[in-house]
Amino acid sequence: MKHDRFKPAAGTLRTRVFQVIFESDTPLAKGFDIVLIGIILTSVLVVMLESVPALRDAYGPWFRRLEWGFTLLFTAELLVRLYCLERPWQYLRSFYGIIDVVAILPTWLALVLPGAQSLVVVRLLRTLRVFRVLRLMEFVGEGRLLIDALKRSGRQIFLFLFTVCMLITIFASLVYLIEPAEAGFTSIPASIYWAAVTLTTVGYGDIAPVTPLGQSISVMVMLIGYSIIAVPTGVFSAEVIRSIRADRYSEEACPGCGHDHHEKRARYCLRCGTWLDETTPDPRTLDEKTPRE
Repeated sequence: MKHDRFKPAAGTLRTRVFQVIFESDTPLAKGFDIVLIGIILTSVLVVMLESVPALRDAYGPWFRRLEWGFTLLFTAELLVRLYCLERPWQYLRSFYGIIDVVAILPTWLALVLPGAQSLVVVRLLRTLRVFRVLRLMEFVGEGRLLIDALKRSGRQIFLFLFTVCMLITIFASLVYLIEPAEAGFTSIPASIYWAAVTLTTVGYGDIAPVTPLGQSISVMVMLIGYSIIAVPTGVFSAEVIRSIRADRYSEEACPGCGHDHHEKRARYCLRCGTWLDETTPDPRTLDEKTPRE
């Protein structure tokens, strides 16, 4: 798979480097990407282990050396990427270019801002290159279906969330008036926190009603939460199914019987066998008109 947006700079060496770094059609290029992803995951693991106090006290200097080693390696890799491109600034403004820059900035910023190196976990975003390595870009089409479904169900989901926010505010205000401050309901915002936790059936238990009326309202809020929690899932699922059908099936009616639910790749009607493409002649008719020797 090639990056059509980026072109190699002039020169045989730069072209070869470009093919290794930006393409995955050869074993060498695929191996480079797999090794790079492995190094990225290892660097993120080092940062995560360094956040454990016991490990940091025992192996802190080693973690810092490894982190600087990874940072220098990724910096060199970015410079090589820019070296082999015809327009380096175009890559720096791209999605992967921004991620590559952000991935090495935290460690360099740590020289000025102590503690900034913990932000290197953003390097995990660079593993998105696995889609190119494993040739999974066809899943982008599936992601497009989900995005289309979200756009189509946006109004319904917004109305649902607005209704939920109204219910949370109403129940929170009621419980705030009923419950004493000693129970944790010191303000309406605190009560909104309780109502949101209760309505979503999470139930942390850090704030709970103590009066019989407040407990009765809690039961009502939980039952309402169980009743409406599946609403956005159903709306979104329906839109996903609709998007899949729109992407797979055609709405053009058959000229023979009028049936309008054919796959887009279908050439003949499923019911009557009529040729569907009215702009071109039926190959069977042409075969019948062709004289045989």
